[in-house]
Amino acid sequence: MHDDIQGVIQQKYGSVAASGLSNDNTAVREVAEAFGYSTSELESIPADANMGLSCGNPTAFASLRPGETVVDLGCGGGLDVFLAAEKIGATGKAIGIDMTPEMIRRAKRNAEKDSRGMPYSNVEFHLARIDDLPLAANSVDCVVSNCVINLAPDKDAVFREIFRVLKPGGRVSVSDIALKKPLPAEIAGDVMALVGCIAGAISIDRYRGGLLQAGFSGVHVVETGSDLNAYAKVEGQSACCSPPMQLSALQSSPLPIAQSACCGTDRKEMGVHQGLAAVLERYDINEYAGSVSVYAVKPS
Repeated sequence: MHDDIQGVIQQKYGSVAASGLSNDNTAVREVAEAFGYSTSELESIPADANMGLSCGNPTAFASLRPGETVVDLGCGGGLDVFLAAEKIGATGKAIGIDMTPEMIRRAKRNAEKDSRGMPYSNVEFHLARIDDLPLAANSVDCVVSNCVINLAPDKDAVFREIFRVLKPGGRVSVSDIALKKPLPAEIAGDVMALVGCIAGAISIDRYRGGLLQAGFSGVHVVETGSDLNAYAKVEGQSACCSPPMQLSALQSSPLPIAQSACCGTDRKEMGVHQGLAAVLERYDINEYAGSVSVYAVKPS
């Protein structure tokens, strides 16, 4: 079941990576700005690094310093990797991890040319799952992530991997989606709500407890108050209320079953933003979930 779900997530985000979504799209920029990125930050990175998939700005509160090694879990096109690369300088290393091949290819293309037209010299990208990192223990100063841990089926395994790779005294700086109260069954079982970072989210208390259980101290999980409806801007059209695709459908097929949806598009063919827009039309997601900033430290 987990492998089937991960396959759907890879497929959907692979389609985003192959799309034309970028900073050149006004709605994509507006989503990033709604979750805390400044105009100057967005202008400093390759346009294709931003696809409107963020739920916060983790490098803004990571206190990155020159010479540090920072790892971005679920790096996508490299948005936070490139912002981190500027902060840590030539003596540091910014490492992006993503399980979707199309995302890694897009990130590597983006790394070929910085704002000065030169290749980034202090970044690297690896195709891997975030619960099985290709990194040595005690080798990283800071782990960041942006709206990705909610997609992991085994979040405790992710927390343990983060703890393993961090140096003593290393820190976690994560933006994610967490639940304020239980989701209605229709959303909790909807494949597109899972892919859209809602149905896979855990509660704020569970997030905090998972990090503490992994060994972290100084754990803070704080709601930012950002409006999750901002994601609908990228879709740019009304999404009709088709019946949700239930996660149980994946038990017999690695792909969502076809059902009718708005504009003649069946839900199997919906992209990440379009599917999430359909969920947002049916419910005020802000009532159930929120964007959170997560900070924790590995004890020295």
